Amino acid sequence: MAPAPTVTPPALLAPARLRELELRNRIWLAPMCQYMVEARDGVPTDWHLVHLGARATGGFGLLITEATAVSPEGRISPQDTGIWSEEQVAAWSRITSFCRDQGARIAVQLAHAGRKASTWPALPAFRGRRGSVPELASGWRALGPTADPFPGLDAPDAMEHEDIAQVVEDFADGARRAERAGFDAVELHFAHGYLVHEFLSPLVNTRRDEYGGDGPGRRRLALEIVRAVRAAWPEHKPLVVRLSATDWIDGGWDITQSVELARDLEEAGVDALHVSTGGAVAADIAVGPEYQVGFARTLREAVSLPVAAVGLITEPAAAQDVLERGDADFVAVGRAGLREPGWPQRAAHELGVRDPALYPGAYRRGSW
Repeated sequence: MAPAPTVTPPALLAPARLRELELRNRIWLAPMCQYMVEARDGVPTDWHLVHLGARATGGFGLLITEATAVSPEGRISPQDTGIWSEEQVAAWSRITSFCRDQGARIAVQLAHAGRKASTWPALPAFRGRRGSVPELASGWRALGPTADPFPGLDAPDAMEHEDIAQVVEDFADGARRAERAGFDAVELHFAHGYLVHEFLSPLVNTRRDEYGGDGPGRRRLALEIVRAVRAAWPEHKPLVVRLSATDWIDGGWDITQSVELARDLEEAGVDALHVSTGGAVAADIAVGPEYQVGFARTLREAVSLPVAAVGLITEPAAAQDVLERGDADFVAVGRAGLREPGWPQRAAHELGVRDPALYPGAYRRGSW
């Protein structure tokens, strides 16, 4: 048994619970695209084992995978991970087992990129290539609420009702595979201008059927996916939704509509919100430290769900302040987590906590 911390931990390092899932602290690894499936078959590789495994040994409480597509056409790029096949399930199982053995818990982010699918990977090897990947280069036709393209990308195919029904089924099937792969939680990606956010935003969704128009119509797909996934996902395991709280443009998706959605999500069985912003349309965003935290607080005050804040929260003291102020219940670390796999270990040191349990036995000689 791992030794207990020598002092009472501050909020950032305190244990937490989502449904029956126990987390060793309140630090999440935010999902960050890797674009490292070079076989282009959606099967995670040794890269993903090392990437996520290093953060598990580094002390994160909850790891969230990169956007993991529920279907081949749902990938952001041809080199994204997926969870539509049994081969992918087997590969993910190896990763989840290792991460859990290190004391971390791991969630899969189920995703569909919508009209922003089939784009070139954001890697140095593809520098200079922008926009949509042609079908001759392993690309495919994207899907969207309408045939209107995201700026700089090819026009998608407007989704028919059977396409929408298939997407809902794909998300539910992805959740079933996630259970077989050993994931502890599911996060649904409803943010950053991908498919569900496209349906939510009035700047993108100009449909005139029951999936468009007023707020309830634009929220319909999101809620159908949540209900289908909640029915497919084990009752004792948590379901998280990542949403963009605003489009940052007048007349677009905004915090008021996000509050309405959050209330619907709570009623439908969602256990936590992961609050980001933007992505549906090109916008001027004043990015800076903690620039999204206020949206997390507004949503936390509107519902009884716990909320994770994300967005340039890079230093442990700042993350602790977010929790102490009551802005959020969890803090998600993205880019800083890429730079520093042991960020939670440094956080414990800087916040005055000596917690040997954050280190694998072989690493304790290197503890702060």
